[in-house]
Amino acid sequence: MSTTIDDIRAYIAQLPNAAAVADVQEAAALRLRALDKEAFAGVTAGRRVRINDCLRPAVLRSLTGTVQERNRTGGRAHFLLDEESTRILRTDPRNTRYRIPEDTKRFRLPGNGLPVSCLDLIED
Repeated sequence: MSTTIDDIRAYIAQLPNAAAVADVQEAAALRLRALDKEAFAGVTAGRRVRINDCLRPAVLRSLTGTVQERNRTGGRAHFLLDEESTRILRTDPRNTRYRIPEDTKRFRLPGNGLPVSCLDLIED
């Protein structure tokens, strides 16, 4: 017999104190991190990706480019726009954040990287 979500809720409801509930919460968070790591393992340096609709600012959505290095925890990745996306971002009237010189062919987005959950792999 398998455990159902109702069984898990009933188990949590009978826990004696906040510390016990926090232990369950920590175990769930660890499992979610492991699942995320598996789901986004393919988002590695050199892979072509498209920024999906999860990301803000919206001006970056649907732009494409190459994953650069990921951060220490693997949750974020630096991103280098391809030439067409660089041109699109440079000329987009909604873009008030990124100043891209005219002679820049490929623009590396500044900051601490994009969440890897906001990057969809482009199959070559």
